[in-house]
Amino acid sequence: MKRICILGSTGSIGTQTLDIVRHYNKDLEVISLSAASSVDRMEAQIREFSPKKVCMYDSESAHILREKIKDTDTVVLEGMDGLIELCEDENVDMVVTAVVGMIGIRPTIAAINAGKDIALANKETLVCAGHIIMDLAAKKNVKILPVDSEHSAIFQSLQGFPKERVEKILLTASGGPFRGRKRDELVNITWREALKHPNWTMGRKITIDSSTLVNKGLEVIEAKWLFGVEPDKIQVVIQPQSIIHSAVQYVDGGIIAQLGTPDMKLPIQYALFYPDRREMDEERVDLLKLGQIIFEEPDMDTFLGLKLAYRAIKEGGSMPTVLNAANEKAVALFLNDRIHFLDIYDIIEQSMDRHTAIESPSVEQILDAEADCYEFIASRWGN
Repeated sequence: MKRICILGSTGSIGTQTLDIVRHYNKDLEVISLSAASSVDRMEAQIREFSPKKVCMYDSESAHILREKIKDTDTVVLEGMDGLIELCEDENVDMVVTAVVGMIGIRPTIAAINAGKDIALANKETLVCAGHIIMDLAAKKNVKILPVDSEHSAIFQSLQGFPKERVEKILLTASGGPFRGRKRDELVNITWREALKHPNWTMGRKITIDSSTLVNKGLEVIEAKWLFGVEPDKIQVVIQPQSIIHSAVQYVDGGIIAQLGTPDMKLPIQYALFYPDRREMDEERVDLLKLGQIIFEEPDMDTFLGLKLAYRAIKEGGSMPTVLNAANEKAVALFLNDRIHFLDIYDIIEQSMDRHTAIESPSVEQILDAEADCYEFIASRWGN
């Protein structure tokens, strides 16, 4: 029996993780859950899975939830201290980090220090603090198991082969809903159009990131830390059917790839049961019906998110934090009809231009860089 804590249990990754728990309830036990402020969803999860503890990041939501579930034995914690307590619980074997944003960094560090394996679905943890996380995980002999479909595919393609034999990583991207368009065709794009992803069903923020290719840029940074490869050995390839989730090319020219339907349950389940592979009652890829698989080069002159990410990697230190923070605020402004689609790139670039990168920043310096970026954007474009 593997005992798990799910941070971000009411979101897309969290709810799919619970789907897997339902199927393998004799092998997986939910010890704790967390959410930002989704009280009703959390109450339903508590009544179904009976976790010992839950955490609501929002204090008022925690108070409301306590009243709603006072007939249960579940303890309701709140805020960052609550998240850290969940991760340090001696009853937990693995922490699934599916929260969105920088709040995932401190709980992940706490979990690693407590010797918990990590099923990682929080991008900011490695984008902003990869130098801290990977070093600490190695010292504590903790597994970092990627849940992102692309990083899971790379991880699976690396099994059984020495890392020093890797020539390059082929990181695939769907190209998003605006694949093939040029810059002048994106001027009047609305967030409603950007949310119409051709293959994947994801949260609003990550779907917008997919349309700008910022998401793929963040994944390049994650791959650098997860697999210990330099950016010039990570090649982004557009694969619009989202069937090849990523691949690894070795020094002998051989390419090992992982294929599957565009569904997050497989990478989640693989992380939960690694190194085992369990049965999954989901749709299969039919290669005969597929017929062909298309590959294209990404247009980094139109979709600047990828180009800006490679710049952030090159400058290093705290620059990826600024990339991430600026994008987060820009996407929020776009979703609130405060800016245009292409303004997302301008906000990121201007935020990076004014920042002097701090080499090997501490967690406090990472959070300070984020806050400073937020203040700059608020002063120019509002909240």
